[in-house]
Amino acid sequence: MTSLTLDAEALYRELLRGVRQICTVQTRLVGITSGGAWLAQRLHADMQLDGAPGVISSVMHRDDFASRGLAAGGQTVLPFDVNGADILILDDVLFTGRTLRAVINELFDYGRPARVQLAVLVDRGGRELPIQADFAAARVALPAHQSLSLARSDAGDFSFQVKERKSC
Repeated sequence: MTSLTLDAEALYRELLRGVRQICTVQTRLVGITSGGAWLAQRLHADMQLDGAPGVISSVMHRDDFASRGLAAGGQTVLPFDVNGADILILDDVLFTGRTLRAVINELFDYGRPARVQLAVLVDRGGRELPIQADFAAARVALPAHQSLSLARSDAGDFSFQVKERKSC
């Protein structure tokens, strides 16, 4: 089995470059809990944006809610009016698209944004829904039995964890 090595800090720098290109002064950053929220917080600080980034949870709108229940993580906090907003959703890894579908449903519970875009650190393919990122710092292929997630050290540095997924 081959080992996947990704430099999360280098990919973060690429994400920062890409986000700067697609953001306008009106763009509000919203990170999906937890990895996307970490990215939104750090991007917000590095880009010296006013206000605070939003955090959004997919828990209440997941299509597997009955089997997963309320997962640990965070709650949705959107410190701005969603109606008419230009929103950039951030996530660490885009895979099937199901989390993003749930997040968009959650977002529309708060109002109707003018535009919603998506930027991710890694797009690993394997889509089950017609969803794609407007910007991805990297595209990688992983076997379906592996998961990829972002980790953050106490110092705020990013790294990736590759794990074997539980079989059904």
